[in-house]
Amino acid sequence: MIAKLRTFKKQRKALRLLRDLITNEVMYGGGARGGKSWIGNAWVIMCCMEMAGCAFLTAREELTKLRDTTLLTFHKVSKELKVKAEYTFNATSLTATFHNGSVIFFREIKWIPSDPEFDRLGSYDLTGAFVDEAQQIHPKAISVLRGRFSLLNGVQPDGTPWRTIPKVLYTCNPSKNWIYTDFYKPSVEGRLEPHKAFVVSLATDNPFVSEDYLTNLRRSDAVTVARLLDGNFEYDDDPTVLVGYDAIAQLLLNDTVAVGRHCLTVDVARFGSDTTVIYRWQGFRMVERTVLKNYAVPDVADAVKLKMRQHRILAGQVVVDDDGVGGGVVDLIAGCLPFVANSVPLADPAAEKIRNPKTGKLEPPKENYDNLKSQCAFRMSARMVRGEVFVYPEAAGIEWDRIAEELAQWKRLKPDSDGKLRLVPKSTMKAALGRSPDDGDNFIMREMLELAAPNYKRRSAKSSLIS
Repeated sequence: MIAKLRTFKKQRKALRLLRDLITNEVMYGGGARGGKSWIGNAWVIMCCMEMAGCAFLTAREELTKLRDTTLLTFHKVSKELKVKAEYTFNATSLTATFHNGSVIFFREIKWIPSDPEFDRLGSYDLTGAFVDEAQQIHPKAISVLRGRFSLLNGVQPDGTPWRTIPKVLYTCNPSKNWIYTDFYKPSVEGRLEPHKAFVVSLATDNPFVSEDYLTNLRRSDAVTVARLLDGNFEYDDDPTVLVGYDAIAQLLLNDTVAVGRHCLTVDVARFGSDTTVIYRWQGFRMVERTVLKNYAVPDVADAVKLKMRQHRILAGQVVVDDDGVGGGVVDLIAGCLPFVANSVPLADPAAEKIRNPKTGKLEPPKENYDNLKSQCAFRMSARMVRGEVFVYPEAAGIEWDRIAEELAQWKRLKPDSDGKLRLVPKSTMKAALGRSPDDGDNFIMREMLELAAPNYKRRSAKSSLIS
């Protein structure tokens, strides 16, 4: 017999969703002390008691955090439910085996280079899963986990049959990753898929949280208060982030930025993609965004040349991503600047020259970046923070949220290292976003025009400028 569990309104709402035969995925939380681990463990325990022979996975990104937080809460909840005598817990295998044949596997699901596809999850046949602090989990793990549910029918010892559907409970704090794009944004916009639900639960919703805790939390810095007390997903407290929420939001308001020369940046569709994104700029004012879908290389080049003619833009003011098939576009636009992400950083023409001790010549100082893309990303992010970039709201249009999400993924790789400054790789951004950061790349390429000296080597082209 399960004892009565103390819960509050938001937790009871989550439990109802987790017990229906419609909702497959429930996201719960959005702030600190919203009763996340408590309700997750309670749900799993109650399922194991009520569905003999079921199997659940309780997971966190790191084993240490799983042991120190989620697992400790599991033991507290089982004590309150008075079911500790109903299972045995193996501290070595981190498995709770119930006398009715149900089992809970406590596991770390951290991304590791030796198992990038999370094949280790393939050995589980599950009834459901509880993923604690899901904002820390790699989206690939979530994708693999969705295919591991097969133990969905059974019979209780008294002969009563039970049936359920695949169920996953995620708990979270605000973060600009797959949780934001898959749950938070669709939820606030009223377009969340019917099989998903998002229950926002904050410390202020939890009557069991002490007023002293809330008082201390209110005294924290602005970002912490916004995220962990208010549940604001637009804030990010990741110290590696290059452009904070406020600076990104300000891009639409910086209309005092000076009007400058017309130029173009072109992120060309590459392998596995069908979309080319072109930005037209006036100085550091982004005034037009053009998307080309399913365009062949010659057609992309023609579209770029048309904009060059319409706005009297010289080839030297056009930057084209030279990665993959983008090289074909570069070949067709005489004199444009090819953006080679992994090439060496360029000398800053505005920097004061210093004397080379070996040659005795005055030369620009070497830039401390691992490659050109990192150099341009760091420089552009600093420019954004200073309020020197403006995005026309009309140009961003309905895609502004998409643009903002991509800029929020600009982060420094290995910030504790004393080596060169490095931007996180594109693969990391794609994993967090679930798509290629084409808009963000256009901002990065725009910075190259401030670095490219007149003698920068341009590729010989196969056609004239406006042919």
